Amino acid sequence: MQAFLWWRPEVASRDMGVAKEAGFGWIKQNLGWRDIEGSAKGVFDWSRVDWIVSECNKLGLDLLVRIDHQPQWAGGGFPTNGPPDRYSDLGDFLYAMATRYKGRIRAYEVWNEPNLAREWGGKAPNAAQYVSLLRQAYQRIKQADPNAMVVSAGFAPTGTYSPEATPDDVYLEQMYQAMGGNSDGYFDVLGAHAPGYRAPPEVSPDEAASSADYHNQRFFCFRRVEDLRRIMEKYGDTDRQVAVLEFGWTLDPRPDSPYHWHSVDEQTQADYMVRAYQWAKAHWAPWIGLMSVIYIADPDWTESDEQYWWAISVPGYPDFRPRQAYLQIKAMPK
Repeated sequence: MQAFLWWRPEVASRDMGVAKEAGFGWIKQNLGWRDIEGSAKGVFDWSRVDWIVSECNKLGLDLLVRIDHQPQWAGGGFPTNGPPDRYSDLGDFLYAMATRYKGRIRAYEVWNEPNLAREWGGKAPNAAQYVSLLRQAYQRIKQADPNAMVVSAGFAPTGTYSPEATPDDVYLEQMYQAMGGNSDGYFDVLGAHAPGYRAPPEVSPDEAASSADYHNQRFFCFRRVEDLRRIMEKYGDTDRQVAVLEFGWTLDPRPDSPYHWHSVDEQTQADYMVRAYQWAKAHWAPWIGLMSVIYIADPDWTESDEQYWWAISVPGYPDFRPRQAYLQIKAMPK
């Protein structure tokens, strides 16, 4: 489960417990590079990370951290989320982090949705550049903690091909071409994003492409992940698993929201999430690895935030207010 553990220890403690009580063994947490090494290169504030790692370790929760959001001194189109001007600066940061938390942070996700310009410093997505960044990150993490897993960024499912976006399947193909067809030395696990849109989790990409309900697009379904897996198989990369780093269905009722067209009701959201786990277990084993549901809500979200409607809980504190999705994935067999 993805949670938001950074700002409020009392909420973080509650939500880590909520994940564990549901029978989940992993927490995903976004860590902003700029929040740790923000003032100058080599000047670190590990205080919040220390606490998060310590609490996860106490509870026996494995921790997956997403690393992005470069500091101002690193360039990269700051304040936009973008790769640093010198990729070695990210490598140095990850070496310091993996050294400090050796054996305590189990997995590192390197960047987020680099197939979108808004996550790539406002520049056109470039898979070869991302591969170079990923290789630098992989090498430095492994130098410090050989047992840590390096997970590639999850991609935004899209069919748009423009300076603003590259389709996720095209981008992955370009990555393999840039890696010379071999992902050794770049990542241990392939990351993917798998929002279900309005499709039930059993709908295939072929079915989505043939239906106006899904705008005749292959990527408007949870099983889009299978298209990415086929690219891995094309290049003989069958021993590596896929981690679904984000998946879910939105409840967004706002008529002017771009997410409204694929909103579902609360019971459907819950039912689809359980069925997504069941589908993956039945049809994707053994190549499927971690599947991280979004989200245990950030308590500061309001109904004007799109994330509010994806969450499996209602934002708030001190009480945890589960939606049906949380209750049903808690109850499902593990």
